[in-house]
Amino acid sequence: MTATRMTSARIRRAALAAAAALAVFTALPASTAHAADGTFFYHSSQSGDLEIDDPDNGECYLLLQGASSVRNRTDAVARVYYDQGCEELADTLVPGDGRTFTEPLARSVTFG
Repeated sequence: MTATRMTSARIRRAALAAAAALAVFTALPASTAHAADGTFFYHSSQSGDLEIDDPDNGECYLLLQGASSVRNRTDAVARVYYDQGCEELADTLVPGDGRTFTEPLARSVTFG
């Protein structure tokens, strides 16, 4: 076998290995974000009883028309906020906790 044929064979094998690695890599899930398992329940005097099922960790969720009560039935910590942008912390609820709000109402929540 000449040096040219050996080099061509090695290049083909390297290309095949690279293609196989790329196929495995692209088959992996694209998202590494975790979702909390369970449901976050809240009550709004204008909208009634509402819920957020299996919320994504780190995402800011708006509580429609403000929540007068909340219950964290997820497996993640819920951080409830007075503002709509998840900045003005009102309370931190471990799984199973709940809270009632008068004024100001809770306006948003994050998980994780």
